[in-house]
Amino acid sequence: MRDTRIRTKVTRAITAGLLLAGCVVIVSPGPAVADPSRRSDPETRKDPQYAEGEKAIKRGDFETATRLFEAVVAREPRNADAYNLLAYSIRRSGNAARAIPLYEKALAIDPKHRGAHEYIGEAYLILGDLPKAREHLAALDKLCFLPCEEYTDLKKAVQQYEASQGRTKPTSRATP
Repeated sequence: MRDTRIRTKVTRAITAGLLLAGCVVIVSPGPAVADPSRRSDPETRKDPQYAEGEKAIKRGDFETATRLFEAVVAREPRNADAYNLLAYSIRRSGNAARAIPLYEKALAIDPKHRGAHEYIGEAYLILGDLPKAREHLAALDKLCFLPCEEYTDLKKAVQQYEASQGRTKPTSRATP
């Protein structure tokens, strides 16, 4: 897994350098590399409650998702993905303040969890804390060698928040 991430970063660095030098870069599709902010280890994918929680989120049933992910983190207290989705479910249920410590727990487990950085930034915007949202945008800027979906989405939410002077609260993608 570590080797794959290193190869991916090296490939991105070389590609960016070639692009900056004005070279044309033709990229052939290689093996699929999972987005680390949306990853699940094989054991998590086998966990029926985790899978049901993801389905509940896709249906917009955040109360059921919350209950399911609470059970997952009770069994797996080091599962950053489960904490991220638990916090996401709680935030989407309308309780951004309660979600913040759960996102922080996900980030304590995995400081590079891009999804958690994006979603905690959105939660801070809901709570009117633009400086904290910007901190997580800056973290994503460092984590994403090239712009990634999480960075782009949080940046857009920050810009909308700024343009509306805090009157418009961010909306998230329907599914994490």
